[in-house]
Formats: sequence, structure tokens, C-alpha cells
Amino acid sequence: MRSFLVIVLVLMLVAQLADAATKPNVLIIVADDLGYADIGCQGVLKDLKTPNIDSIATNGVRFTNGYVSCPVCSPSRAGLLTGRYQERFGHEFNPGGNPPELFGLALDQVTIADALRKAGYTTGIVGKWHEGNRDGFWPTDRGFDSFFGFLGGAHTYTNNAELHGLKSIMRDKSPVSVPEYLTDAFSREAVDFIEKNHEKSFFLYLPYNAIHTPQEAPQKYQERFSEISDKHRRMALAMLSAEDDGVGRVLDKLREHHLEENTLIVFHSDNGGPTPANGSRNDPLSGYKGQVWEGGIRIPFLAQWKGKIPAGQVIDQPVIQLDDFATACAASGAQMPKDRVMDGVNLLPLMMGETKDRPHQILYWRFSPQWAIRDGDWKLVQFGKTPMQLFDLSKDVGEKRDLASSQPEVVKKLRAEFEEWDAQLMKPRWKNKPKFDEDAEGDARQEAHRGGKRGRRRAATTEPA
Repeated sequence: MRSFLVIVLVLMLVAQLADAATKPNVLIIVADDLGYADIGCQGVLKDLKTPNIDSIATNGVRFTNGYVSCPVCSPSRAGLLTGRYQERFGHEFNPGGNPPELFGLALDQVTIADALRKAGYTTGIVGKWHEGNRDGFWPTDRGFDSFFGFLGGAHTYTNNAELHGLKSIMRDKSPVSVPEYLTDAFSREAVDFIEKNHEKSFFLYLPYNAIHTPQEAPQKYQERFSEISDKHRRMALAMLSAEDDGVGRVLDKLREHHLEENTLIVFHSDNGGPTPANGSRNDPLSGYKGQVWEGGIRIPFLAQWKGKIPAGQVIDQPVIQLDDFATACAASGAQMPKDRVMDGVNLLPLMMGETKDRPHQILYWRFSPQWAIRDGDWKLVQFGKTPMQLFDLSKDVGEKRDLASSQPEVVKKLRAEFEEWDAQLMKPRWKNKPKFDEDAEGDARQEAHRGGKRGRRRAATTEPA
């Protein structure tokens, strides 16, 4: 009888190990302040060299209408991590350069790492956190087994000696020195994470801080773009090239362990590019980071899962970074939270060709004093107290032709839809810093959208990351 029980237990263990081995790994790579046009597979610009990032699209899907739920860093990442519009729990703004005491991803929110760890995954984050710097808000408190990176919204790339607070590079909860270029260090740590966990099912969240300012890059990366005369653009491309090399190293490590066919990979930016600040490009879109024009919220968005997602697809239906959570749960068998509204949806049926329906008929943005709503191809935008503007994105992706006066019924419908959604949301848990005058800021952002010099300067400085 005892021998029989031992055999049963061994068989059960073998079955559990086999089940763990068949669960796909999940890798989410996030670039920081990358413009819509800033990778080669977007097919917009000729000065790019991003073969490794482009390979994700070649081997899977490129979404032409990929969005984020906020045009700045911390709220966008809060939406990604929770699969919910971050305004539902008051995470509407960045905290500014000196985070208030209450800043952080609300503790009652379930993260994608929580869900996947509960499903048996080993979870890790390498890179930028920006979701709280007080004890209890750290990555290792929010579902991640390991953390290598920094807690704040921006960091230098060189001379990262052992420091403390927001300027530290941390391993879990201890500061460490990082002798090499920070982007290279993050790539190294991501490769090490895969090496240590390749026999397990793992979730790796890899939020680089490139190409966020400060603009710093070793000479070897700058030399790749010596023909570019504009300094900001040259540095942006050099920093991006380092990130692309890192993505290549990560993909190589997956291939080394024959994991590429068993790994769902997602790549996107955290918001649109702040062109005046870092030389990023959002062509052919209008607007920048910090704005709810397309240039602030529409992003490069790629995914691959070899053997599951057909290669070389270009999908035009709108998707949003909130979908990462539901898609990862569907792939892994993890359970979605059932006690709250979840705004992201599972994109696997769309990517696998099982449906051509829109994942989202309506998408919303609230970043006071501006807001926007997209219903189908109609988009309604308002900045502060300036008049609402209406665009047909199927014909005017650059948002140049305001149709509000000729389509009053569409304006009325979209405004009512936005107000119904807005009524479900919390007030911001902390203020937008630095404080600004709504009318002056609305004018400046409006001028930036239209290309005015004053607006471009203001757009680059009003919303610190």
C-alpha cells in the first residue's frame, strides 16, 4: 500500500512538472518615451537601426493602432500592471520630482505579477518601477519575486555608484553599484533572469528607461549615427540602439534554451515621444508626451508567440496596454480578478486569427485638464476650457481637420459616453506637479499640437517623469 502511494505521489509530481513546463513564459518589454515612428518596422523613418525589436513584428504582430491609457509614465505603467484604467483608483498623474507620501500603486490593486505568481510563475522585474518608493509599494511587495532597477521616474545611465533613495540602483531592497551603461546592465540582468529560471515558467517585466532623458550613451552607440547632425536625435538613436542590442541579447537567450516557441513577448512604449526634449519622433501623428493627441497616446505595439501567433501580421484594430494583463492571463491560465472592473481584454483570439472584431469599440483618456474618447474611428478631444474638437481618425490620423461644427450629433454622443465613464472614476490621489494654470497650459498644449514654438517648449517641460 505504501509503495502504491509513493508511485501515485511521484506521478502527481511528474504531472505537475510537465504542466509547469508547458505553460508559456511571458515577457513584457517597455521602452520609455519612445515615439510612434521610432522603430524601423513602423516604416516611417529611414534613420533607424532596430533589427531586434523589429523582429518581434516580423515573427508576430504589429498593431498600427496601439495605445496607452495615459500620456505619461507612472499612470501608464499603473494601467499596464493592473489591466485597469488607472483613474479608477486615483493614479491619474506622475508624482513630480519629489513624490508625496501617498504616492504609489494603490495597495488594493492586483498586479499582473500577483496573478501570474499565484498561477505558479516565477516573476521578476528589471528596469524602471515608478510605482511607489515607500516600503510596501516596492516591486517585491507587489507580486515580483525579484527586482533589479530603480524606484523613481528617471535615472542617469552612467556612473551609477551605490546610492540611496530614488537615485539608487536596487537589487530587491538593497542598493548596488552598476559599473556599466545602465541600459546594458538591464539587458544583462534580464538575460541572467532567463538563465536562472529557464526550467520554470516565468514572467519577466523589462521596463527600460531608454530613451528617457538624460541623454547619455557610450561612444560606440553614438558612432552608429555619426551622420545625424541634430544632437538630440543622434543621442536618441544611440540610446535606442543600445536598447535594441539588449532586446537581441534577451531573444538570443530564449533561443539558446529553446524557449522562443513557448514565450509570449509583448513590446511597446509607455507613452508617446516628448519630441522637443529627447528628439523622438511621432510622425505622422500630432502632439507629444503629456498630451491626449495621438502623438501622446498612440505607440509602437508589437507581439509574438511563435507557433501560436501567425507571423508578419499587421492589425489595425485599436488595442491598449491595459490588454497585457488579460492576454498574459489567458496564455498562462492565470485567474483574472473577479471582484472589480477589468478594462483590458484578451488579444489572443485577434492575434491568432480567430476573430477580426474590434477588441475595444471605445477607448478613454482623462489627464486633467484634458480628456479624449475614441469610439470607432471618431475621436473627441478637449483641453481645459478650449472648445472640443472632433476627428475622423480613419481619414485624418494627424488630427488636422476639426469636424465638431459639422457633426454636432457625434460630438453629443461621444461627450455623453465620456461623461458616463468619467462618473465611475476616482478623484486623483495626488496633484499634478508642478502646478500649472489650466487656461495657460491648455493654450500652450494646443499651440504645441499645431506646431507653435511656444507650445513645443511648454510641452517638453510641463509634465516631469
